Amino acid sequence: MKKKDFPTQKPVFPLSNFIIFPKATVPLNIFEPRYIDMINDSMKSDKFIGMVQPKTIENIDNLKFPVLHKVGCLGKITSFKETDDKRYLIDLKGVIRFEIKKEINSKKKYREFEISFDNYMHDLDEKKEDLKFSDLELIFKDFKTLFEKRGFIINWKALEKQSLDETINALAMASPFSLEEKQVLLEAKSLNVRKTKIAEILTTYSFDQYNNTTIQ
Repeated sequence: MKKKDFPTQKPVFPLSNFIIFPKATVPLNIFEPRYIDMINDSMKSDKFIGMVQPKTIENIDNLKFPVLHKVGCLGKITSFKETDDKRYLIDLKGVIRFEIKKEINSKKKYREFEISFDNYMHDLDEKKEDLKFSDLELIFKDFKTLFEKRGFIINWKALEKQSLDETINALAMASPFSLEEKQVLLEAKSLNVRKTKIAEILTTYSFDQYNNTTIQ
């Protein structure tokens, strides 16, 4: 896909406690009427929606227009099912990150923004970064220790069968890191930078396992 294939105006789903990375696929349960409308409109067009984290999750349900982070990820609906109680169960695959430019005045119930992909076209690059599985061995070891302490169950064999970029992004999403830490990882300029930042964050967990305020 090329830049011209992506819309510069898209609906944005400001979902708290959630973040998606390029090439990762996640399930979503859609039940709010405004987001049901958003999915309906998306399914009629290109099946793309933007996902962005609100900057605060305090009283998020009472905020109609929460302040959003500037960087999010465009996702494509790859699976769709309607339940008997009119909820939508979808699979969303992360495609490319974007930067919010401005909000668009709209009569629609959901929010729409003008977005730019200029700084993130390399997310689509088929050329792999110069990373080896050996580069991730220490990160894997630290993640396994952290996940075991938190009671997380991870299919490590399945992860190891993925490409390195998919593995790094999947671990970043599944990690018990804070939302702020995950946002930093999302905004990392390259996969190598993201890997380095993951290692830095893991170090704070490893050396301060009992006092680190990011571990709840």
